[in-house]
Amino acid sequence: MSYQDIEQQDVAVSRGGLGDRAKFITKTYNHLLGAIFAFVLISVYFYQSGISMAIAEWVFSFGAGWMVLLGGFIAASWAATHLAHTSQSKVTQYSSLIGFIIAEAIIFAPMLLIAANYANGVIKSAATVTLVGFAILTAIVFYTRKDFSFLRGILMWAGGLALLAIGAAFIFGFQLGTWFSVGMIGLAGAAILYDTSNVLHHYPEDRYVGAALQLFASVAMMFWYVLRLFMASED
Repeated sequence: MSYQDIEQQDVAVSRGGLGDRAKFITKTYNHLLGAIFAFVLISVYFYQSGISMAIAEWVFSFGAGWMVLLGGFIAASWAATHLAHTSQSKVTQYSSLIGFIIAEAIIFAPMLLIAANYANGVIKSAATVTLVGFAILTAIVFYTRKDFSFLRGILMWAGGLALLAIGAAFIFGFQLGTWFSVGMIGLAGAAILYDTSNVLHHYPEDRYVGAALQLFASVAMMFWYVLRLFMASED
């Protein structure tokens, strides 16, 4: 379902009053902040309880563990996008958000474990860069008020090409290096512009949970590849 379809079913926030828009935006970013805190808490619990080690051992029991993680990450992000666009029920929206947070914590667990043990300070650095980048991109959208919905097609094509590259790397055994991470960081930045624009212009006022889910997926993607890039620089 596209945003055009959504707008035919519901009244977009941008068509409501300023008060309604402000409430929607506040609820969306409060839920996003809650999702980030929940992800951090679950990740810390996984690390301290040894669950991260168990997940890492299972993932790397495969011949191409990193490819499994990369494929799982993109699949989870696409699922989040679909749910954010289509779910109207609050129960479904909250269930999707909670499920996605847990899925992301599981997918991130091996990389965070390695980063914590072998790359001192890299997690904090990657998180800082991600949050600063997110803040700048968000400010651009809110300051310019520009509608970035034209990025949808580009994001779909780029995401498909990324998944194809991951599949090829898995099949033929080559490594996705630094430039792949750089390209994916750029893709995540474009996704944040697109998502923030949709929050400002297109999401109906009852979809703040779905909007937060979409934003969280894009922030997580940027953090994943910034962390991956930083870890590569430590080798």
